[in-house]
Amino acid sequence: MKEVDSVMDKMESLYNQGYEMGLNYAPKLALAIVTLILGLWIINGIGKMLQASMAKSNVDPTLAPFIGNLVSWILKILLFISVASMIGIATTSFIAVLGAAGLAVGLALQGSLANFAGGVLIMIFKPYKVGDLIETQGHLGVVNEVQIFNTILTSPQHKRVIVPNGAVSNGAIINYTAEGKIRVDLSIGIAYNADIQKAKSVLLEVMAKHDKVIADPAPFVGVTEMADSSVNLAVRPHCAPEHYWDVFFDINEQMKLALDTNEITIPFPQRDVHVFNS
Repeated sequence: MKEVDSVMDKMESLYNQGYEMGLNYAPKLALAIVTLILGLWIINGIGKMLQASMAKSNVDPTLAPFIGNLVSWILKILLFISVASMIGIATTSFIAVLGAAGLAVGLALQGSLANFAGGVLIMIFKPYKVGDLIETQGHLGVVNEVQIFNTILTSPQHKRVIVPNGAVSNGAIINYTAEGKIRVDLSIGIAYNADIQKAKSVLLEVMAKHDKVIADPAPFVGVTEMADSSVNLAVRPHCAPEHYWDVFFDINEQMKLALDTNEITIPFPQRDVHVFNS
């Protein structure tokens, strides 16, 4: 009987202790939860206000999302530390533990830190900006956004491509937009008995009439190869990067029509076969 009473006393004692702790910590916990929810909402609002402010200030579109993401992460870390202190966790020891954990996480996430450093280098040296057509790490696309860890591209097939900033900053980057113009490489073959000078004149006229082909550098046509059944001509118009595909398809079509109009033959592959009777 005494043993039962002893157990009951212990259970009652634990219940009383739990009840007292609940009374002491419940308000703190509730306040911490409210602070966390309200803090995240405020941080989200600050991020939107910062983006709007930078947009009005004509801040580089490449820099704005990067700064917004960085400020958001810093504020969230400070918020979590504040909430932890409200619950009763000592901030000094918490920061020490956080620092040790940060070191361990940093060693485990070296790739992510490299991507962050790569993002900083991209912001400093600006090898490209939002809206540029670039090729990097085997991917071609228009830059939509430069984030803390990644660069977001939209490919010509309208696919979303996410490329790590560390790989981008340490690899080759081809920026097709930086110079403000791009060469379109085309080729067409004419018959061996065709007038080469006339064909060149016709093709130059086609490029000169196209409203998206620029005059400087001047369009070029030259013989590149004496092939099996044709004389191959290189056709080289220049245009703005955003007009590349318009010029590519239009000039290809118009070259064929212009050569047909001027009775310049585009030959099919052919072979001469000689049959001897024994």
